[in-house]
Amino acid sequence: MAMFGRVVTAMVTPFDADGRLDLDEARRLARWLQDHGNDGLVVAGTTGEAPVLSEDEKLSLFAAVIEAVTIPVVAGTGSNDTAHSVHLTREAEALGAAGVLAVCPYYNRPSQAGIAGHIRAMAGATSLPVMIYDIPARTGRKITTSTLLSLFRDVPNCLALKDAAGSPGETALLIPQLPEGAEVYSGDDLLTLPLLAVGAVGVVGVATHWTGTDHQEMFDLWEKGDHEGARLVNTRMLESFRFETGDDAPNPIPTKAMMRHLGFGVGQARLPMGEAPEFVDEQAPRVWADLQRWRDAFPLRPDH
Repeated sequence: MAMFGRVVTAMVTPFDADGRLDLDEARRLARWLQDHGNDGLVVAGTTGEAPVLSEDEKLSLFAAVIEAVTIPVVAGTGSNDTAHSVHLTREAEALGAAGVLAVCPYYNRPSQAGIAGHIRAMAGATSLPVMIYDIPARTGRKITTSTLLSLFRDVPNCLALKDAAGSPGETALLIPQLPEGAEVYSGDDLLTLPLLAVGAVGVVGVATHWTGTDHQEMFDLWEKGDHEGARLVNTRMLESFRFETGDDAPNPIPTKAMMRHLGFGVGQARLPMGEAPEFVDEQAPRVWADLQRWRDAFPLRPDH
């Protein structure tokens, strides 16, 4: 079993109608995700709108979700400010987080040495497992394979990678060189199945907000050697993957629309993401209905 589980959702952050943090709804959503196929949660990551949350909001969100569930909660404590990331990491450990998410520093455009120094500082501030988050489309910097290997080999609690770099071939080169105990999670729903094929152990997903049980089925089939069955389940989810982000409505705008459709008061995204375009709220019911049709046509296997 992967240290944070196979299916981990990067949870949206609920806001009320006035844009204020809604901790009660965060607890309710976290419990629902736990009950619908999720082995773990990431809080205040990209999908959780971390850049627009204050420190007090992040800490209260960490505490609320950790209290609400029994599955591991990974706290998004990384930013482009090393000192503040170190501070939040210490606070998250004190609150009972199971791990911390260390995103590659964004906007500053540091060198590889700077990236490594930032992550080493975060890891040195805690005994918790650190999940390195490589997402160059949002940070402007790719963490190179050599930098990742040096971190995993030299820093004992750098134990996981959320891989959203979009290059399964490069990941295939990385995984055989990792030390024992280091794990790679897909950070891109569309690439989870290809990354399983090269040795990933799980996904930190977005569509997993509503496809947690489907993902569990796909992982079960893959691990049993039924690769054709896993491919069919992945096909079932492709429309959800396409829906979750796009140039006109980037993640988490569509995810919040889907959760509103499912009855959760998660509100709209804060600027600069902003409110969902009308077409997103129109698409969400269709995407959900299509997923139900797929499930009805190809139901879960009896042994799942």
